[in-house]
Amino acid sequence: MRFRRAAALLLAALFLLLNTGQAQATGYRYWSFWDRDGDRWTYATQGPATARPSDGDVQGFRFSVSEDSQDSAQPRGTADFDVICARTPARDGEKRVALVIDFGTAADAPAGETPPQRRAACARVDPDATTAEALAAVAKPLRYDTNALLCAISGYPRKGCGEQVSGEKRESAAPEGSAAPEEETSAEEDGGGPSVGLVAGAAAVAVLAAAAVWQSRRRRHD
Repeated sequence: MRFRRAAALLLAALFLLLNTGQAQATGYRYWSFWDRDGDRWTYATQGPATARPSDGDVQGFRFSVSEDSQDSAQPRGTADFDVICARTPARDGEKRVALVIDFGTAADAPAGETPPQRRAACARVDPDATTAEALAAVAKPLRYDTNALLCAISGYPRKGCGEQVSGEKRESAAPEGSAAPEEETSAEEDGGGPSVGLVAGAAAVAVLAAAAVWQSRRRRHD
């Protein structure tokens, strides 16, 4: 009976340990980059500094916290070129690119910052201009890090760039775009270590395992 009780406690501790690891999922806070394909958003396959949209294209940016491109939040709001660029007439020797800029939700904002209202803008630029150049034409100031990662649009956020955010994910939606890191960082790389819950769970499993072994040996000797 004692052995069965110890085994049950061991399984419970193992369950707690596994769920503790899941609760401490790590995400990234960043601007994602999207292409509009018909009536849906698709995660961009190039960064804004290399993508060269055509006249009439719609592209979007969304600030949020996500683990990778498979769970990123899409831009919200109207994404119709004719609506966004209705007051920007075409000109010879230039192209028009409709941009949807979604600053995200308060839950995804860095501490002490409030996201501006999402908006759309029509950029009129040279025919060979990149998305980054189109964005700069309508949403300055932009901020980049030393690796050319897009950190801020229209000055938001004031600081930070693709930083890790530990804890349960705040928002989940469809795939997100390519202005952000997608690979995970190990504990050694980010200067951290295993969480307190993970260490405590491992210790509990070890103690209960030892107790189960001791009870089994005692039963055989009795």
